[in-house]
Amino acid sequence: MVSAGDPPNYAQRLGIEKDQVVQELGWDEDTDDEIRFAIEDASGADLLDEDSDEVIDVVLLWWRDGDGDLVDTLMDAITPLAEDGVIWVVTPKTGKSGHVLPAEIAESAPTAGLMQTSSANLGDWSASRLVQPKANAITKQR
Repeated sequence: MVSAGDPPNYAQRLGIEKDQVVQELGWDEDTDDEIRFAIEDASGADLLDEDSDEVIDVVLLWWRDGDGDLVDTLMDAITPLAEDGVIWVVTPKTGKSGHVLPAEIAESAPTAGLMQTSSANLGDWSASRLVQPKANAITKQR
């Protein structure tokens, strides 16, 4: 049971499980180390950077207003993604510096070949869960 004084379990909110390979994109000095460390603890491994050549189960994409073209970044993130992999787009909450309108994610996802399925509250950050539609995963496998 979780008491009111327990810290939030960010990794659980993101569905991170033991032995999953998690790649982190968009790290900067403003990223939340509490979220990062929770993911590393849950997966049992360090977060991989953009230079990794492993098959990725989960992409943690820190994204802020002004970071560039979200569609291009999502398309790059899909390349090493496992067919049942997930991309979490993590953005500053409304009112915080770098806030991204939810509509930008909602419009970018299908253009990049992804579907938005849910969201998670991560303190000062909001996360949107993006997955590949099953038809795309089958096509990618061939």
